[in-house]
Amino acid sequence: MAPTALSGLIETRRPWLADGGLETDLIYNRGFDLPDFAAFTLLGDARGEAALGDYFDGFLSLARANGTGFVLDTATWRAGQVWGERMGLDHAAIATANARATDFARTLRDRWPDVPTVINGVIGPAGDGYRIDQEMSAWHARMAHAVQIEALALAGVDLVTAMTMTYVTEAIGIAGAAAAVGLPCVISFTVETDGRLPSGQPLDEAIYDVEQLETPPLWYMVNCAHPEHFAHLFDPAQDWTQRIGGLRANASRASHAVLDSMTSLDDGDPQDFGALYGAVAQALPNLRLIGGCCGTDHRHISAAGETCLHHGTARQARA
Repeated sequence: MAPTALSGLIETRRPWLADGGLETDLIYNRGFDLPDFAAFTLLGDARGEAALGDYFDGFLSLARANGTGFVLDTATWRAGQVWGERMGLDHAAIATANARATDFARTLRDRWPDVPTVINGVIGPAGDGYRIDQEMSAWHARMAHAVQIEALALAGVDLVTAMTMTYVTEAIGIAGAAAAVGLPCVISFTVETDGRLPSGQPLDEAIYDVEQLETPPLWYMVNCAHPEHFAHLFDPAQDWTQRIGGLRANASRASHAVLDSMTSLDDGDPQDFGALYGAVAQALPNLRLIGGCCGTDHRHISAAGETCLHHGTARQARA
């Protein structure tokens, strides 16, 4: 089933759905305390797994209602080597956490057999998702992420996605580690309010840099930024824009610095969020995936689905 579903996502001319802001939903809407935003810590706990199941079921239901497929994330954004060691986990425990998260995602997929679903192994940055404390070289990043990527490959994910990448060499290292174990890879950058990566590099330059790899990613995404922060960047006549395959935006218009200091959730305006997605989608001829990031929930994805999935916009699959 998995290879067929992945082929369907790659070849789709109509975007599939993903979930919203998992960690912010669990913390602010469901009352969980997640150390270091680590949602994988809920696995193995009955209440935690019930909440995760309820959360993802809502989005899978939206995919079925919209007649499209779903990209089902593993709860592993913080289950990499650097963050795992910070939480006292050795390499074996990190591998076990990623395998458990993949198994849990598989059980969710299996209870929605009528929704084409791929299991996406989520990889987060080794550092903070909003700012850069220290940049890794591409080689160092490849070594730092290899334990998690190898564990996800062994567990049987369909692809991996590096989310909230703040600078390009870490993205290059992750893509290299994924290629080494034969896993399809997606790279998702975050941008500041000026549309540049937190490193200061323009988004198009970052994508061109990663494209030089012998095995480039399947496509690129933007996540953890409001649509108004990046919509102006896209020109469908540019090659790099045609490589954008997914959007997972924040609900809030606030900058990363402001969001980092907030103690309550800014969930924005779901209908406005959906309208902005509809406008941005017109500039992205190869858009395959729409979902959300911090502050978004089923309301935002539902609104985005209404504007992006019902206009009959044809999507040209990448050759």
